[in-house]
Amino acid sequence: MLNHLPPSIVNVLNTSPNPNVLFKTLLPEVGAYLDCDRCFLYLREPSSGIGKVPFCWVRNDNIPMVCDEGWKPNSPSLPDRDPMFAAALRAEPSIIIEDVETASSDILNKQFERENFGHRALIHAHICCEGQLWGVLQPSIFGRPRQWTQLEQAVIEQLVQVITPSVVAYVTSYKPIVEDNFKSAFIDSTFIDNKEGINIE
Repeated sequence: MLNHLPPSIVNVLNTSPNPNVLFKTLLPEVGAYLDCDRCFLYLREPSSGIGKVPFCWVRNDNIPMVCDEGWKPNSPSLPDRDPMFAAALRAEPSIIIEDVETASSDILNKQFERENFGHRALIHAHICCEGQLWGVLQPSIFGRPRQWTQLEQAVIEQLVQVITPSVVAYVTSYKPIVEDNFKSAFIDSTFIDNKEGINIE
């Protein structure tokens, strides 16, 4: 099952006592293996659509962090603005981007990527279970295109499969908090809708 994975990553998988330690320890190893600039893990509770980025590794302080303090709902318009996220929601295969600037508009929204992430190349690795999206693992490169090798792609694909149970366990352990945040977000959006007559994204 772990035949594609490098020893450093296998060691993390075998020695981490819980998902929290696993993800904190894993991302630097993924970043080192891929020689990338940033690697973050977005996690999501499928039934509510609430999500967050609790884990992020960057090569140095010049690379912007992506991290959320709390669970929050995605904008309803996000799948329209972000084709890669829409593909992830459909549990489609992970997406390999060698150059954001030359990628097809059917695959990604170049302006959205520039404004929200700033990377030039990335792997949009979909973490799915039973046809539902539970997370996205996203290693990326800044400032230049990157050709991801077949072995690197195979490593990420296998890694996603291996960590999926830990992702589900991590998100499920926060389910009461996620549900409370979902209720709060719904109440807040309903209040604003009624008061100001606007749609909340």
